[in-house]
Amino acid sequence: MTKIIYKKRTRLKDFDYRGYYRYFLTLCTSHKTPILGDASIVEWLTNVLVDKSKHHGFKIWAYCFMPDHLHLLIEGTTANSDMRRFISDYKQLTGFSLKKKIGQSLWQMNYVDHVLRKEEDTLNVTRYILNNPVRRGLVDDYKDYKHLGSFEVDVKEL
Repeated sequence: MTKIIYKKRTRLKDFDYRGYYRYFLTLCTSHKTPILGDASIVEWLTNVLVDKSKHHGFKIWAYCFMPDHLHLLIEGTTANSDMRRFISDYKQLTGFSLKKKIGQSLWQMNYVDHVLRKEEDTLNVTRYILNNPVRRGLVDDYKDYKHLGSFEVDVKEL
C-alpha cells in the first residue's frame, strides 16, 4: 500500500500575487539560526532589499530583521508587480551569496504571507512589525532597535 503525503498549501489557490496588493511576509532563517543578529549581514540584506524592491516594483512599508526571521510589509506599485518573483529573487540572491561567503544556508524554503484586505490599515500593520523587537524583549522602544525601518515613512514619527 502506498502512503500518500499531503503538502500544506502555502499560497492562496486562485490568487496570482500580482498587482497593487499589500503583503505581510515572514521569512525565517534556515533552522531558525540567529544569523540576522550580525549587523554587517543585515546591512547588506537591507541594501539588496532596496535594489530588488525597486527592480520588482514594490514599496517597502516596513521591514524588521529579527535574529532568526525577517518581517516585511510590501505593496505592489504596478499591475505587473509579482510578489512571488520578488521574494524568490531576493531569497535566491541573498541565500546563494551568503552560502558562498560563509558556507551556511540563509533561508528556510518557504515563507508565510498574508494578503492585506482593503480595510486593513497599512500604518497599523507597519506599527505591528516595528514593535516586534519590543514584544520579543530585545528593546523597550522599537526606535532603539537598529535593524528595522521603512522606505516609505519616517518610522520615528509612528
